[in-house]
Amino acid sequence: MKILVASTNPGKIREISEILFTQAIQIVTPPEIDLKIDVIEDGVNFLENATKKAREWSQASGMNALADDSGLSVKALGGLPGVMSARFAGADATDEDNNQLLLQKMAGQTNREAEFICVVVLALTSGDLIIGKGSYRGCILDRMAGSGGFGYDPLFYDPSSGKTFAELTPGQKNKRSHRRRALFDLERKLSGFIKNM
Repeated sequence: MKILVASTNPGKIREISEILFTQAIQIVTPPEIDLKIDVIEDGVNFLENATKKAREWSQASGMNALADDSGLSVKALGGLPGVMSARFAGADATDEDNNQLLLQKMAGQTNREAEFICVVVLALTSGDLIIGKGSYRGCILDRMAGSGGFGYDPLFYDPSSGKTFAELTPGQKNKRSHRRRALFDLERKLSGFIKNM
């Protein structure tokens, strides 16, 4: 089965490709088919955004399309940045901008609990939707550490490894991340869907 990764984010494309690629699944990226569309993420939650992106990319490409919407939920901030994770510091915010704003918001906070959340939606050309969900808990540091990963990885401390996600190798991160868990959930449901066709 060919699946288009419905994203222009190089970090997400790389992670999804590395995690989901199998003999049964061939990953196709937007540059490979010379397609770029801009989907307005105006959903109130991760599921709404992922569903909208998957459907629009599938319609534009005529292919099965897999979209991801994910973000960071910080307990002391009432779940923020949440669905606004990529735009926490503004519409054109960089990862650095978002991380600096998070550090400001977390100044003086004693509860540093946080959770990465991911929802993936596969929009099939048949019109069917398959949904996978995953999360991973950690905490927010008071300084950035590591140069790998993307997004909030330099601030997200993983207790099981004793490192931030940005200090882990891509392979180490992919073994434990919220995106891996969501993709494995989707892959399991996809296998069941195919068997019942």
